[in-house]
Amino acid sequence: MEKVFQFIIDGRKAFIRLIDELSLEQLNEIPTGFNNNIIWNFGHIVVSTQTLSYTRTGIREGVSWVKYVDAYAKGTKPTYFVSQEEVNELKEIALSSIREIEADYNAGIFKTTTAYETATYGATLNSIEDVLITSVGHDNLHYGYATAQKRIINNK
Repeated sequence: MEKVFQFIIDGRKAFIRLIDELSLEQLNEIPTGFNNNIIWNFGHIVVSTQTLSYTRTGIREGVSWVKYVDAYAKGTKPTYFVSQEEVNELKEIALSSIREIEADYNAGIFKTTTAYETATYGATLNSIEDVLITSVGHDNLHYGYATAQKRIINNK
């Protein structure tokens, strides 16, 4: 699993580099044909992995402990202009939350989990390993959306 955690971190660092290449206005812009923007896609992966890893597996109760969950959870869309302060905090949480999940994984916190079926892939996640491997795909799906949105924004 060490390689899976590293791959998640590497993917998120690539997403952060994409974010760092754009202005705050560009991050908040909703390109034609989309119902969200680059910063929403990034925020969404940040909150999703935390909720899938801890709440959906039955380790923690509810989602109120996940910062920004109301803004970036599945089914939401951008409703406000995201500040630079929030962008910076999301970048920090994107990496620190994975390191926390890895530490908890290594400490055996996830030995007993509740199975969960994903809406995106229709896959049943029976273990934390399933959750993390699915998170890799989910992160990259949203990185792909953000890359497409960047192209549209830069080609206007």
